[in-house]
Amino acid sequence: MKKSEVSIVFLGTPEFAIPSLRMLVDEGYDVKAVITQPDRPKGRGHKMIPTPVKEEAERLGLPVYQFESLRKEGLELLREISPKLMITAAYGQILSKAVLSVPELGTINVHGSLLPRYRGAAPIEWAVINGEEKTGVTTMFTVRALDAGDMLEQDELAIEDEDTGGSVREKLSYVGRDTLKRTLEKLLDGTLERKPQEETEVTYAPQFEKGFGHIDFDKETKEICDLIRGINPEPGAYSFLKDGTKFKVMFARAADVSADAVPGTILEADDRSGLIIKTKDGAVRLMRIVYPGGREMADSDFLRGRRNVFIKGEALD
Repeated sequence: MKKSEVSIVFLGTPEFAIPSLRMLVDEGYDVKAVITQPDRPKGRGHKMIPTPVKEEAERLGLPVYQFESLRKEGLELLREISPKLMITAAYGQILSKAVLSVPELGTINVHGSLLPRYRGAAPIEWAVINGEEKTGVTTMFTVRALDAGDMLEQDELAIEDEDTGGSVREKLSYVGRDTLKRTLEKLLDGTLERKPQEETEVTYAPQFEKGFGHIDFDKETKEICDLIRGINPEPGAYSFLKDGTKFKVMFARAADVSADAVPGTILEADDRSGLIIKTKDGAVRLMRIVYPGGREMADSDFLRGRRNVFIKGEALD
């Protein structure tokens, strides 16, 4: 089968999906349509913002469709297009049995983890939060159960000390492009193999609940640092000053400071030492912060301009 004979409907929403979509077009696959989530209001003005995949699909000249519920609103369209294959990459909706029955060759998903570990909505962030040294991308055939389909191809990516959830996601978007490319080539030449997932090795990466990201300084320093970088940029880690002011923390490192103090106590707060907080097993430096109404700043720059916000000896909540 030639690439041009494989009609495809692509389903994706965030930036993670864009390299895979571009690859399909560049490689000459017949992308009949792109389906993405509806535009959503964003910012103080609640302006309706299109998804990154919608913007890219329009730039590529591809038909774009958006449904609140693909099962309820888009099934007839899919049946009319009748693609040989569907491809999903961080689409954001669970596909029904009726939807999955449409493509002749099935539906292939590009998932941001080394399955069977980290099934679920936030695999990239949870891998960083949990201090993993590596992650990767798995392509799999989609079934009704959550990320439980047969695995096809996998590629690994090392998680570096400076990585955040955002940086790992960007890197994996390109890993996923290459993993998908190889998957489709093997599908076409008949060498693609299916590997069932080992259920005893399954772990999950659930979506973050509202309020997730509050820093607990009673935890160990590494656990705090991994949480902060894992949810940078979204949903973002945060803490509270004594007066209740909420501020975000975008990056942190262990600090070589020892003190007999309650976890959460501000140990240092000046432009030379930085913003250093007591933890369960030592101390952590909150190296990059976002104060309400401001932009992301290095702790030393913030403390140089606003000396009376963080007070040495007071405790964060």
